[in-house]
Amino acid sequence: MAGKAVGCWLLAVGLTALAAFGGCQPVPPGPPEPIVESFAGPTMGTRYSVRYWGPCEASRPELQKLVDNRLAEINAAMSTYDPESELSVFNQSDQTDWLEVSEELAKVVSFAINTAEATDGSFDPTVGPAVNLWGFGPDGRRKEPPSAEKIKTARDRVGYQHVAVRLDPPAIKKSRPDVYIDLSAVAKGYASDSVRDLIAEHGASGCMVEIGGEIATLGDKPGGVAWRIGLEKPDSGGVQRIVKLSGEAVATSGDYRNFFKSGGVRYSHTIDPNTGRPVKHNLATVSVRSRSCMEADAFATALLVMGPVRGYDWAEANGVAAVLVSRTDDGPKEQTTSHW
Repeated sequence: MAGKAVGCWLLAVGLTALAAFGGCQPVPPGPPEPIVESFAGPTMGTRYSVRYWGPCEASRPELQKLVDNRLAEINAAMSTYDPESELSVFNQSDQTDWLEVSEELAKVVSFAINTAEATDGSFDPTVGPAVNLWGFGPDGRRKEPPSAEKIKTARDRVGYQHVAVRLDPPAIKKSRPDVYIDLSAVAKGYASDSVRDLIAEHGASGCMVEIGGEIATLGDKPGGVAWRIGLEKPDSGGVQRIVKLSGEAVATSGDYRNFFKSGGVRYSHTIDPNTGRPVKHNLATVSVRSRSCMEADAFATALLVMGPVRGYDWAEANGVAAVLVSRTDDGPKEQTTSHW
């Protein structure tokens, strides 16, 4: 270290002397680095944040208003907490005829049904009755598990096969009156994509949008530097790894924040649609990287339901870039698919 310090000092002295005798000219300063603007706010029962830069045609307050309006539109279409949303109207209806909906809602429901088919029901947008029964939905929390009879009743209502979607003209219908759709496992990812696209339409060169931990990016940071995202280590709150994103998205599903304990047993908010019960394996968190945050959001949920072995194998077979972190006696164990 001493040699390096002396060497740097000698170099500095030499450059100073050359400059004094006209041996070199001062380098003119380059253009200033673009300023990264930011704003944040509440949405979907959580918060969103936006960072962007470039020749955006809207001012920061104007852009934030546009983003807030866009998020309000998505919430009005897909929220299960708003009794007047499009989705709530469908869920409350006991009709089995086609219900006309917005093009946006039909598109997201169609994606959710296709994902359910691709994952053999590990992701299922009709799992809402079981989620609500276990206290992880709009009906409120609970302190102890429900009875086996109630679990069976809720499970009988689950099944993506009971939903049909029509894109032109947009409409959805159910084959049994008590089907209930819950898009919470894709809505935040879809919203992150939508806000990113909105900011791109207004001329930004790069941006990072985060909604409840689901992140979508446009381009890079100023200087061509990728956006750096920290993936949280389960249970400890530390950083499991750093992800660099350039126009990509990443979404994480985990069981370490939303759960309850009863009789010494931990009940995760991640409900297996095939059983109507919380998952029981040791897979704690899954992060998925994709061009689409909605896709990453849905796949992360599906892999968390599948568990560490079946989830890893499915991700490998289907070209999904994923990091799966399991709890072990020796601490967190990380599995990374080859597509990562």
